[in-house]
Amino acid sequence: MVNSQILEDQYPQWIINWANYIVRQHPMSEELQETSLKLISEVLDASLQGDSCILQEQDTTQHLGSLCLSELQAQASQVAPFVYDDEYLYLYRYWQLEQRLAQQVIRLKQQKILAIDLKDFDDLLNDIHQKNALKMVAENAFNIITGGPGTGKTYTLARIIAVLHQTLPDLRVAMAAPTGKAAQRMGEALQKSLTDPKLEPFGLHLDLFTPVTIHRLLGLGHQHIPRFHLKQPLPYDVIVIDEASMLDLNLATLLLEAVPEQCRLILLGDANQLASVDVGSVLADLQNVKMLQQNQVNLVNTHRFKQDAAIGKFANFIQQQKQHIQLSDHVLKDFEQQVVAASEIIPIALNSEMNDFIQLEYLPENIQPQALEGYYQKLSAGFSSYFDALKTYLADTMSTQHVQTVIQAFDQYRILSAVHHGVLGLRTINSEIEKALFKAIPQLYKQGDWYVGRPVMMDYNDYQLGLSNGDIGVCFKHRQYADQFEVYFPSLDKWVLASRLPKSIQTAFALTIHKSQGSEFKHTMVVLDASAQKLLSQELLYTAITRAKTVVSLLVEENAFYKALTVATQRKSGLVKKIKT
Repeated sequence: MVNSQILEDQYPQWIINWANYIVRQHPMSEELQETSLKLISEVLDASLQGDSCILQEQDTTQHLGSLCLSELQAQASQVAPFVYDDEYLYLYRYWQLEQRLAQQVIRLKQQKILAIDLKDFDDLLNDIHQKNALKMVAENAFNIITGGPGTGKTYTLARIIAVLHQTLPDLRVAMAAPTGKAAQRMGEALQKSLTDPKLEPFGLHLDLFTPVTIHRLLGLGHQHIPRFHLKQPLPYDVIVIDEASMLDLNLATLLLEAVPEQCRLILLGDANQLASVDVGSVLADLQNVKMLQQNQVNLVNTHRFKQDAAIGKFANFIQQQKQHIQLSDHVLKDFEQQVVAASEIIPIALNSEMNDFIQLEYLPENIQPQALEGYYQKLSAGFSSYFDALKTYLADTMSTQHVQTVIQAFDQYRILSAVHHGVLGLRTINSEIEKALFKAIPQLYKQGDWYVGRPVMMDYNDYQLGLSNGDIGVCFKHRQYADQFEVYFPSLDKWVLASRLPKSIQTAFALTIHKSQGSEFKHTMVVLDASAQKLLSQELLYTAITRAKTVVSLLVEENAFYKALTVATQRKSGLVKKIKT
């Protein structure tokens, strides 16, 4: 085999191993082997970045020989590791997923559906964009409703569902989101919207359509084979997907293939947020498809934030940076003039009457060990109400009446980081907050990794336990056996014995920004140190700050913050070109 030492500085070892393995299966000259290794490694590495393909000249792909198919060969059901299609080189899997997804988008776009007369519902909505969203859903099977925080996506959805429920008899509605937390938030937002006096005559209540994860909706089990699919579609008349920016290529394909005929599909989301963790940027791609211009409405008027509110101004500042590039000092100076000046982060007492608030503190590029304790104290201060709620719970150990108070206090605040490792990475922060908790409540004790107040997050789907990747729970004393622990998952209203949960389950005082998608907290602390620079983007920062309803605290290194304000990510995909009629 050729020497692949030159690749080791560029790619992870597993990529090099796979590239070598693939080339070994197809004998070729040493010169071609070297070229092929580089090309294969580039395609595999691109998938780690979320790209479904790479831009490549056709002459170069010919070095792959029988490893690579043309578009026509792939469409004729031939199979090989790679496909070259219209300037793009794909892994076969992602080429096929794009083909399948494009076919389903076209099918739903062309679907004829019974239009609804809206003349009796003109007073339900006042915002022109929200009215346009209602009109779109009344006339189309395929619908995309986007908008930033506070633009009324759920408010508009509640009224859309009310109109459909009133005009279509025996309406079957499914509501889902990519994660358990996003589904919980969707349910809470819908419940609030349904209490509007204007909707009382419609007789709607959340029990008619309790939101679930997309995995549960599709019946995805241990073998990752969905119960509902192209030949066995979902039994619904309306399917609503919230947080659609989190849809990856695979999940979006499985979902759309399961949408039945004569069904309205509504995708809700904010394309300015992070794309999915896995390959694909489906929502952003769909918004760029010319034939879907009549199937999408963007809500632009913010109703959550007051005029000139800080978080709204922050989000708008990020969007403005996409229009032009400035020098580092100008961007940061503009931010301090237009949004908030740098100072020192202080504890914030949350209350229902306060205006939204932002505070910014710069970290040094190289943090001295003696300074770390002070930063950890700043991070743990946001959990003071949570610590107090746990003390109250422990003082009345045989009662579960304080569980909801503990959950509510925990959901007020969260630390968001971009990295797992380092002195301000996820693992260290979680460990330090745990220390602060034990210092605040000395009577706490550990049983293995478990203790009262430990927040945890699932990092994979466990179908036996009925838990999904991203579900968050809090550990309490067992309700019957004082010497055991059990974990309450509020998004599912479910208790699980702590000993049944996997040892790999993650403590969740702090989350990665990716994992925070679909969540909402009163106060978010965003931590970006120098080690995070390579991972930062406008989408990452936008997602982090829009998790907050009231307070955003920024503990950031200057150069890292500059990158987060100015670097836009653009995933490579051929999906837009494939959706054509």
